[in-house]
Formats: sequence, C-alpha cells, structure tokens
Amino acid sequence: MKQFLLVFFLILFSVVTQADDFPYGTYKMEDMEMKSYPKSTNAHAVVLQEYGKTWVSSNEQVRLIHEYHVKIKIFDSKAFDQGNVEIVLNKSDNDTYEELQSVEGKTYYYNNHGVVQSADLDSKQVFAQNRDKYHNLVKFAMPNVGKGCVIDYKYTIRSPYLFNFKSWMFQSDIPKVTSEYEVHIPAVYNYNVSLRGPFKLTRNKPELERDCFSIASTKCDCSKIVYAMDDIPAFEEEDYMTAAKNFISGMYFELTDYINLNNGGKQKITKEWSDIDYTLKHDEDFGGQMRKENLFKDKLPVITAGKTDELAKAKAIYAYIQKNIKVNNFYGYSTDNGIRKAIETHTGNVADVNLALVAALNAAGINTEAVLLSTRNHGIINKLYPVINDFNYVIAKTNIGGTSYLLDATDPLLPFGLLPVDCINDQGRVLSLNKPSYWIDLKATQKKSSFMILDLTLQNNGKLTGTLIDYSKGYEAYNGRRAIKKFNSVDEYVENLDEKMPKIKILKSEVENVDSLDATLVEKYNIEIDAYDNLNHERLAFNPFIIHKLVENPFKLTERTYPVDMGAPSDSRVTLTIHLPDNYTMETIPENVGIRLPNQGGQFITSFENQNNEFTFSHLIQLNNSIYSPEEYPYLKELFNKIIQTERAEIIFKKK
Repeated sequence: MKQFLLVFFLILFSVVTQADDFPYGTYKMEDMEMKSYPKSTNAHAVVLQEYGKTWVSSNEQVRLIHEYHVKIKIFDSKAFDQGNVEIVLNKSDNDTYEELQSVEGKTYYYNNHGVVQSADLDSKQVFAQNRDKYHNLVKFAMPNVGKGCVIDYKYTIRSPYLFNFKSWMFQSDIPKVTSEYEVHIPAVYNYNVSLRGPFKLTRNKPELERDCFSIASTKCDCSKIVYAMDDIPAFEEEDYMTAAKNFISGMYFELTDYINLNNGGKQKITKEWSDIDYTLKHDEDFGGQMRKENLFKDKLPVITAGKTDELAKAKAIYAYIQKNIKVNNFYGYSTDNGIRKAIETHTGNVADVNLALVAALNAAGINTEAVLLSTRNHGIINKLYPVINDFNYVIAKTNIGGTSYLLDATDPLLPFGLLPVDCINDQGRVLSLNKPSYWIDLKATQKKSSFMILDLTLQNNGKLTGTLIDYSKGYEAYNGRRAIKKFNSVDEYVENLDEKMPKIKILKSEVENVDSLDATLVEKYNIEIDAYDNLNHERLAFNPFIIHKLVENPFKLTERTYPVDMGAPSDSRVTLTIHLPDNYTMETIPENVGIRLPNQGGQFITSFENQNNEFTFSHLIQLNNSIYSPEEYPYLKELFNKIIQTERAEIIFKKK
C-alpha cells in the first residue's frame, strides 16, 4: 500500500512556473574593489547574493528539483576554503538516489597587471564519491581562488524524495548580504513550515499560482512563497554546544498530510506515537531483536554466577556485553545483521550492542526497555509529532529497585549507569514491548570531578620535589581512562605525560583502578620541578597554578544566541602545599578571590594560608549546571576572564 501511494504521487504534479535568479557569469567592479564587509569588518569573506528554488518537475519522471546559486567575495587567505565545495546527496539503494544534474562555476580575480579576469570551473574537476550507505558526496574546488576574488557557482539537484522538501539555511560561517529562497508548494500538500533561529525574515511574500500543476486532465493550484533575509551575521561556533543546525536561522518543511486526488480524501502523513510504537515493535531489526531473550538463557548462569541481587546481576550482564560485542562505530536504532550475528562475530553496530543488552537483561528477569535518542551532533528531536529519522541511536533503560539506569554498552570504559556525553541531548523516547512509549530526560548522572593534591618542598638547588596525587571521578575518570587506554601500557602513558610537561619530571608513578570502572581513578606521582637555577637570589617569584592552567577563555563572543551546553556539571579542586627553606619567608601573598555565578550556577574561589615556612594555596572551579542560557553567557564569560586573570598572579619569596 505504501509503495502504491508513493508511485501515485510521483506521477501527480508538474510545476511550470519559473523563478527569477540573479545573473550568473557577471561581476560588479564595486564587488571586486570591496576590501571588507562594513557590517562585519572582521569577516574573511561575505556572501554577496544567495538564491535557492525548489519545485516539482515531471519532464520524464516526477522529481523534486532544487536549484542553488551563490556569489561570494573572498577577502583573505583564511576564507580560501569557501572555494572548496561539498554537496551531500541522499540515497536509499542503487535505484533510488539524488543526483547532481548540473554544475557551473566562475571565479573573477585580478591578474598581475591589475586587470579583472575570469576562470571557469572545469567539469572534469567535479568528483563524486560514496560517503556511506545513505549518502553520496560531490566535491569540486573553484579555480584561481585568491585574495580579493569573487566566486560564483550554481548547481541543480534532482531528487526522487518528493516528501523530503529542501530546508534552507540563512546563516553560515560567513555573513551574508542577502539570502533568498523560493518554493512552489502544491495546494494538495500541507506542510508544517517553521523558521528556526534568532533572526526574523526580511521578506515573506506568498502568491497563489493558478493551475500550476497539470497531469493528464487534473490541474492544481500551488503556493509560490519567497523567504528572504538581509544583513545576516555569521553563525560563530564556540565550545560547549550541540549541533549547529539546532540554532542556525533557517526554514524547515515537514509534510503533515495531502489530498488524494483519486478520491478527494485527505491522507495523513504525520503519524501518532502509537503508529511508531506498533511499527518498531513489529520490526524484525528492532522489536524482533528485543525479543531474542533465548539467545542468553544458557549463558546467564555463567555470566551472573555468584551474584545474588538484581543490580549486581545487571552489572555483570552489562560488562559481558561490553567485552563480547565490539561496536563498529556505525550509528543507528535498528540492527545491521541481528544480535545473533553480533554475538557470533563479536562485532555490530550501536543497535546490535544495546538491543543485545536489552534482551540479555530481560532474559535475566530484569525489567529493561530501549531508548531512542538523537546524539548531540545529530540535532534535537522534534517532539510535536514523530519523525523517526530524527533518531540515530539507541540505549537501554533498566529499572531496578525503584531506580532507573540508562546504559550504553558500546564503550568498554563506560561504567554502569554513565552515558557518553554525546548521548546527553534533551530527551529520548522509551520503547517497551508491552506498554506505550514515553519521553525521558537525558541528563548526566555524575559530575566531571577532579581533586589534585600537590605537596612540594623547595630544595637548596632550586628544584621543587614532592608528590602529586590526582583523584578523578565521573566523566573526569572516564576521560582519564580513555587517555590511558590509548597506550599499550600505563608506563607508556606516564612516559608520554612526562614528555608533555617539560618543566616537570616524573620520578615515580602509580596508577590505580584503571580497569575498576566504578572506582575513583587515582594517579600518584613523585615529581621534580625545575623552578629556579639556584637559590642565590634575594627574591624568587612563584606562580602557584602549576598544572591545568587555562591558556585562553573558551567564551569569546560578544553575544551568544544559543546555550552553553557542557553535558555535565563539573568540579575541579587543587590544593598545593609548599615547604620553604628556613632562610626564606613570604614577601607578597595573593589575595583570596571569590566570584559566583547568578542562581548558584557556579563559582571560582581561591584560598591562601601561610604559617612559618609553609603555605597552602587552593582553588576551586565549580560549574553546577549542565546548560547555561544565552542570558547567563556574559556572567560565565566573566567568570573565566577572572580565572585567567587570577592565574597570572605570583607569590614572592625573599631571604630573611
């Protein structure tokens, strides 16, 4: 039935309206002479004009046609990559795919005599390649790209996916003078059209087109709509953010229903969650795999031997899946070859691993459900109505003694109940085989926590010697274990660590709990620091921020229009004790600092205590929230400015 409906609508419409594009193959001297963009003087390039149009054609086969045309001014070498173009084309199998129907390009530049010349894109320099099972990639580089040039290129995509109407991004990594998108939507289609991002449309012009579609004796009207923005600032990516497409200003189209011209009835496209539940529960690659509990019945007595309570059994099963099925780094919520094959070959995709975990836990009588989610780089899920392609990942949710644990067994270094930060992205949809699905918040269950203790003595030769002990928990311990496991042994890790700290020499090391994922990771080092060449000085300057010093503020924007998303709260503490020789004393000491974020969002605190020839300096950086709003951004930025400023302070020792 689905195939019949698709074929029926593929032969339904033909657009005859032509749109107005700006001229290709021409240039203006004012553009060539432009030295910078007045509304963003720091920009390395600017889009002078951008135009797109999407409509449906039925010359031979009914296809969705998307035209794109852009003209870009390049100011300096930092924007030369604007001339390297990549076009992603969707595909579903060998017979159904998008294709690049045409491409043209021209570069205008000054020659050595100051005369404007042009160079055409050679069609032989347009390369197509297979990116993955769902995408092809077309790449080309514009010719003669250099300082002050203007590049002008256009292309047309022909797509069989009529219901996948092209979105339009007004923002990009460079500013735009103007951006315009023209769409032709048949009257029989009903779309949810949404403008996302912080900026409003400059122009939004709808027109009614009479009899714009014609197939045999059937004619239909359609809407021609122009969406436009002017003077669009660049979208500047910064640390601690999820997918840029969540925040970039753009137009999005999602088909909700259409009129079946065969009987005049309305055909609903947007499904209810009950429809999705039924489909997934009866899908052999999803619900069918969750039911394969029998694959683990014979294995469970060995896996859970000696474990008497549910939590201990669950942890044993989790560890078994972690060790026995290696993920192939392919994301997805449905299995590739099924969990039986994954168990036999010890490899599979994300769904193979985590649906095997669901089945194994349920086989042990431990109530477990699957959770569909979208990873941070994939975007935020639309929760108004189901869009199954919004999801690209699946994890397990097990319920033990009134507590729920979210589990991802794809990483052998993840402790039980700790999700990778990439999975902490808004909400997930919980699917069970015996009840309706529901939403669940995806939040960090642990902090990124570290506590470092240094105890050092200033020797007569000018060296500082003593111990450094680093205690890591939660995500900090997970990151530490990942860093250690990159090497063949702990000794190799320590050797590399020693090489990265030229002024600090590691004399002896001991690392505890590398493989005990639930325990605190402990790193103990005997160290020697080349602080001074000797002590034949009346005064010695000393910076107490020996390790993990911030080099620059990660927050540099004047204004950030999207949240700061750190994934998890963090807590970093350092306590440093210095023992001085008897003939030295303190001359200047640092002021204690205390700065706090509004609403108990976090703090930076330093403390200095001095007694005889010994002093203790400690500092704390505490961020209590996983997410900070754009309104909180200035305070967060100022907090980090204060940290960097404080880290420049020095203590002065002087001889008695």
